[in-house]
Amino acid sequence: MSEIAEFLHHGAEQITPKILEGIHKKLPALKLEFAEIDAPKYPHLAEQLEFLAGVVEDYVESVDDTLPLVAVAEAAYALVYAHRQLGLIPNHLPHIGHADESSIVRAILIENERVLSEYAERHDIDWVTVKP
Repeated sequence: MSEIAEFLHHGAEQITPKILEGIHKKLPALKLEFAEIDAPKYPHLAEQLEFLAGVVEDYVESVDDTLPLVAVAEAAYALVYAHRQLGLIPNHLPHIGHADESSIVRAILIENERVLSEYAERHDIDWVTVKP
């Protein structure tokens, strides 16, 4: 398992139902924040974060009860990590800022590809790319 995946799994293990509820309450502000991400090297990052926000939202609101909790917890962790902006690589660094967020998001999308693509299909959402 890659170090990024291990980091993601460890972070996702910390997501409790109470934390998930707190993240859910902050989703409107988080979605606005993610829409403003300026990361030319990672052109899909904002769209991918928005997709993961939708996953968390639909799970918490019981719109989609077929999503596995582990995938939702990983999505929630990615949202928190991206929001904190205190990641392993500072976002203001040219060319590499947002590389850590992009890596975490890609790990989630790759590891949960089947369930997330099925989720996207059920909700008539364009499946987001796993490209950087």
